[in-house]
Amino acid sequence: MTLTLSHKDVENLTLTFTTEFAASVDRVWQVWEDPRQLERWWGPPTVPATFTKLEFSPEGDARYFMTMPDGSRAYGWWRILAVHAPHRLEFEDGFSDDSGEPVDSTDFATCAVTLETVENGTRMTLVNTFKSAEQLDEMMKMGMEEGMAEALGQIDAILAESSVSR
Repeated sequence: MTLTLSHKDVENLTLTFTTEFAASVDRVWQVWEDPRQLERWWGPPTVPATFTKLEFSPEGDARYFMTMPDGSRAYGWWRILAVHAPHRLEFEDGFSDDSGEPVDSTDFATCAVTLETVENGTRMTLVNTFKSAEQLDEMMKMGMEEGMAEALGQIDAILAESSVSR
């Protein structure tokens, strides 16, 4: 995987990641739609994710938690807005309590994932859009940019495996 771009745009309230993989669009799509593959990379290596629910369809919900190095957990939720397999996924992402319910259903960011065929495989672009400069700044302080770069760095190993051996 090559992290070709990580760009914070305060004016447009976005944080964008662009990566390229030596795999087909269909194969890269699987790391999103299969919860067992998704949880192997959604989060940096030291903060693994566990998905307890993934309804991979428009208006579907996802619930997950990330286990911190000290054993504590941070909980999150997604509301899936659009699924256009295998090229586009859009979802809202926010913090939840330990039962999976949003802590504040109005405090979330939106993520748009686009997969496109390029010469050597697939380009995946994630555009995270925030509601305010303060929200973007808070996520940056929490290490989102570094954590997402580390998380994305785990996808190559998953893609190298046969899609049958999930």
